[in-house]
Amino acid sequence: PAAMSRRVVRQSKFRHVFGQPVKADQMYEDIRVSKVTCDSSFCAVNPKFVAIIVESGGGGAFIVLPLAKTGRVDKNHPLVTGHTAPVLDIDWCPHNDNVIASASEDTTVMVWQIPDYVPVRNITEPVVTLEGHSKRVSIISWHPTARNVLLSAGCDNLVILWNVGTGEMLLALDDMHTDLIYNVGWNRNGSLLVTTCKDKKVRVIDPRKQQIIAEKTKPHDGTRPIRAIFVADGKIFTTGFSRMSERQLGLWDLVRDGGSSLANPTDLSPARNALGALWQCGDSSIRYFEITDEAPYVHYLNTYSSKEPQRGMGFMPKRGLDVSKCEIARFFKLHERKCEPIVMTVPRKSDLFQDDLYPDTPGPEPALEADEWLSGKDAEPILISLRDGYVPIKNRELKVVKKNILDSKPPPGPRRSHSTCDSDFSQPALDEVLEEIRALKETVQAQEKRISALENKLCQFTNGTD
Repeated sequence: PAAMSRRVVRQSKFRHVFGQPVKADQMYEDIRVSKVTCDSSFCAVNPKFVAIIVESGGGGAFIVLPLAKTGRVDKNHPLVTGHTAPVLDIDWCPHNDNVIASASEDTTVMVWQIPDYVPVRNITEPVVTLEGHSKRVSIISWHPTARNVLLSAGCDNLVILWNVGTGEMLLALDDMHTDLIYNVGWNRNGSLLVTTCKDKKVRVIDPRKQQIIAEKTKPHDGTRPIRAIFVADGKIFTTGFSRMSERQLGLWDLVRDGGSSLANPTDLSPARNALGALWQCGDSSIRYFEITDEAPYVHYLNTYSSKEPQRGMGFMPKRGLDVSKCEIARFFKLHERKCEPIVMTVPRKSDLFQDDLYPDTPGPEPALEADEWLSGKDAEPILISLRDGYVPIKNRELKVVKKNILDSKPPPGPRRSHSTCDSDFSQPALDEVLEEIRALKETVQAQEKRISALENKLCQFTNGTD
């Protein structure tokens, strides 16, 4: 009985977690956050930058601010402009903190290289433009472990996987969704996708086999949009509404007995505890939950409430948190005219590194190349320790190598060309063109090195005068 009375409150290392907004001078003020009607977070964050989709006349734009550049933002601060219609989603590359992708109503996806210094003018030239959708693109997501693999999903009900390093389309997942796609999420090693759709189905897809391996119809009975993500141990966490518009959560297990459905988990394999936070656009609170292997599996912890509704939300990766202050999450809440960081902390008496709060976390190095992943290889994320804190890596240039059509030899067999030009006669001319291309490539590479060196000098100069 005594033991039972002591077990009134469930034991949890996150039990006393609390959220707190930063001081006014640590916010980002005077930002015209986009008013476009789209179910997007409008914000993306990494250990170097915060990016926010903003209002822009005559096209789409987003602003990129160094994390330390808090306070009032100059109205003439350079933007990233290149889309001809509003930007709907942005996502930082997990393997390069200076590379960000943007999706737009203009049906394109663009990938940008952001310099470490604040540029003088708007950034207008993307590193690569990816064209393949026929309607607006509302979702983009980088592969968690493979270098340069990017997913996009549009209002044409199409999911496309790209190799950003070559600008090529790797895979197109069509005929899988009968209606508008609400959200797409990768599992931990990037071997599977989970999607939600207006047809009220949650699908688990193997993108390389182009197969739906499991699906669940109506995990929540309400008519409002459903969201789904993979949690670390492979379970699927969903949010939705009942018929009476009450909010609902669901945790689902992939059925492995040859069936192709999702089931409510009855016996979860033990996994590292996970903390999740839920927010909704237009709401003014953030609720956080802990997911464990102990029934009822999803445990409510606390709520952060404020007076102002949120327009969108960014989420800092674990490697960007301050471990010395026991910070376990940092949200970047968007208002109409500002961005407000909210720090979530677990109070601890000791100043020592808290191993239980900071298990090794995915670092910035990819585990696979795009070709390896496409050929069928899988790899878990390469983990790093946060014991000594994380220092962001210096700017690494994204190199895009377009496939040379001259490299592909003509098919064997008789020539069907109606050209009157003799093949022997055209060979020297072709060699001459190839030689010119080689010379031009060498010149461009030399100029790239020179530009990079000058940018580094400028960066050092501006850093020294700040």
